[in-house]
Amino acid sequence: MTRIAIVALTLVAGVLASLASGLLSPWWLFAAVPFVLLGLLGTADLLQRRHSVLRNYPVLGHARFLMEAIRPELQQYFIERNYDGRPFDRDVRSIVYERAKGTEAEEPYGTERDVYETGYEFLIPSMAPRPVPKSPPRVRIGGPDCTRPYDMALLNVSAMSFGSLSANAVLALNGGAAAGGFAQDTGEGGLSEYHLRPGGDLVWEVGTGYFGCRTPDGDFDPAEFADKAAHDHVKCVSLKLSQGAKPGIGGVLPGAKVNAEIARVRDVPEGRTVVSPPYHRVFSTPRELVRFIARMRELSGGKPAGFKLCVGSRRQFLAVCKAMLEEGTTPDFIVVDGAEGGTGAAPLEFADHVGTPLTEGLLTVHNALVGTGLRDRIKIGASGKIATGTDLVKRLVQGADYGNAARAMMFAVGCIQAQRCHTNTCPTGVTTQDPRRARALDVRDKTPRVQRFQEATVAGALQIMASMGVTDPAELRPHMLHRRIDPVTERSYEELYEWLEPGQLLAGPPAAWAADWKAADPDRFTV
Repeated sequence: MTRIAIVALTLVAGVLASLASGLLSPWWLFAAVPFVLLGLLGTADLLQRRHSVLRNYPVLGHARFLMEAIRPELQQYFIERNYDGRPFDRDVRSIVYERAKGTEAEEPYGTERDVYETGYEFLIPSMAPRPVPKSPPRVRIGGPDCTRPYDMALLNVSAMSFGSLSANAVLALNGGAAAGGFAQDTGEGGLSEYHLRPGGDLVWEVGTGYFGCRTPDGDFDPAEFADKAAHDHVKCVSLKLSQGAKPGIGGVLPGAKVNAEIARVRDVPEGRTVVSPPYHRVFSTPRELVRFIARMRELSGGKPAGFKLCVGSRRQFLAVCKAMLEEGTTPDFIVVDGAEGGTGAAPLEFADHVGTPLTEGLLTVHNALVGTGLRDRIKIGASGKIATGTDLVKRLVQGADYGNAARAMMFAVGCIQAQRCHTNTCPTGVTTQDPRRARALDVRDKTPRVQRFQEATVAGALQIMASMGVTDPAELRPHMLHRRIDPVTERSYEELYEWLEPGQLLAGPPAAWAADWKAADPDRFTV
């Protein structure tokens, strides 16, 4: 029987049932209505030209689209194992939720992971563990040119803009930061009242759109920047060069999303599409970048100034190091964003295949600064899937001084990894500007969850370090982290990677670095 005949019979059945309801009993309407609706749907499917499946399988073809729509939920809740979900597995999500709620985060019966799998990493415990410090150490941010240094926590809220996050989410994150004594990066979307109201410490991030310190034609406005950077809650200022999810491209905020509030925060016209270019207007060479960071520090009244990037060309970063040496000034901090990071929406090609993962990015930046003798002047932050104490300790071993977390902090305020961040339909009110959805996030309930998650994660990291025989992150060494490279072989990070000695690039670069060091030009970004 053809699909047209089936649709026709469905309509006929509906008509007959309708007649029966009038001649025999009204109860026949319960049969008539579904048959008529199915017949009309089938007719529409046959006539439409957009979906081939529906033309060949009217009505039944909709089951395919339904299953496709709920596939992520089926996968997450019924199919995936505790340790193989992406981007964050259930084990990681669970430990964040439990710590945020203040409940037990222990697991019985041993690990579910295959400890002989290639790529498995583990930290080395000591036969002489140390007592866990009573209070977590802090990281002094501020080089010799900084007059108002800031003591950064070991774990902070990574860059997420108001506009990407709801007002309630920003309030909860900043309230947690204020209560816990750690910092929140504003993201590049401007300095909003929701960042300022709770009183938490802020790292004000400025991107290529210069939102919040922008002239009408989209250039950097030094006077507005200086005015806002003077706010007591702003502890550091940061220039975003690129981010992990989409290094090297800009962004577009559709005009429909630019309401009056977002327009005011970002210094853009209400209702008009806003484009963030992939490049900066304030610099075009490594030397100009270094000079502009120094200018940001001066305009902020001597507060720490730095930049954030997803590492790409080692040669280009070495060019920046050469510019620092020749100019005699350095940023106070550099935040390395891994290619695996990113809360914002990005093209799949960029998210999957562009940019350096955090491990290699950290190693590049740390070794370049050590090799040029600049490491003691610049602190390094790490951002990219830091959600547990283990994650934090690994990044400290790899060269970071502190860590930033974005998606884990979103979990702490209620995110369920629905991955609807870019659709304005976030089911938990975290990444939406829809007032109905945003009201689901209760600020009073979520604020202490942010604080508890950060405190428990740092405490977990300190406990791990104590078990390794160290009480200060500065005591961590590359030989304390191992990676399995095949089922019967494992190597320490000291063996797997080359670690430069202080000033080694200046005295005579090793063979693996010599070509990049020679080609690095402080006056142009050599490809």
